[in-house]
Amino acid sequence: MTDSHTLPGGGVMPLLGFGTWQIKGDKATSATAAALEAGYRHLDTAMVYGNESEVGRALGDSGIDRDDVFVTTKCPPNRAGHELETLQQSLEKLGTDHVDLWLVHWPGGADLAALWSAFVAAQQQGLARDIGVSNFSPEQIDEVERATGVRPAVNQIEWSPLLYRSSVEAAHRDRGVVLEGYSALRGGTLTHPTITGIAERLGRTPAQVIIRWHLEHGTVVIPKSENPERIRSNVQVEDFTLGAEDVAALDALGKD
Repeated sequence: MTDSHTLPGGGVMPLLGFGTWQIKGDKATSATAAALEAGYRHLDTAMVYGNESEVGRALGDSGIDRDDVFVTTKCPPNRAGHELETLQQSLEKLGTDHVDLWLVHWPGGADLAALWSAFVAAQQQGLARDIGVSNFSPEQIDEVERATGVRPAVNQIEWSPLLYRSSVEAAHRDRGVVLEGYSALRGGTLTHPTITGIAERLGRTPAQVIIRWHLEHGTVVIPKSENPERIRSNVQVEDFTLGAEDVAALDALGKD
């Protein structure tokens, strides 16, 4: 089982990352610092989160070599026509000369072909090692690839055992696009009886079971927390696995 994906641009993307959505101000700095101290080497932020500077500050103050941390940020589609300017602003806030992954945050009403062409240009200039999308359908992935000849490396979508679709997983696998899930610990997952039952039997937290389920599938997962204890707990998933029956039981919670 792999613990990372090597992307087309050469970036090595850890399957387990730290999400920062809705974490603001000093809390974003302290939570990111706690994540790095706990062993996370993959940080996920976005322009619209309003915390790139705080995430960057934690990374810069950590003493960890920049090349050892995989950094993702995102561009909102309403910045179409100003993509490179937007990325430069993100890089300045993050305190780095490149990101490892730059995502179109959602399709919006933008000209996707033109928007994606700007992303390809940013990659060619070395400002983003790899480029991808978020909240795209497989058909939209195909659309931007047809327009530019460049396939998104990653698609970040809402994902959890309750949202599992084998057809969606297969659509990404067939295209060679890494599936990255967000909001894995939301939507009732932490209290679902199937998940809590597996957690109790294994002596684990429901969050650890959900994160481990992503890893068993080779899916990237970016749990978020402001609580240092939970941040540490969520990364402690390498010393156990889920059996095939448990994975199947979790898969069955989705509706295909």
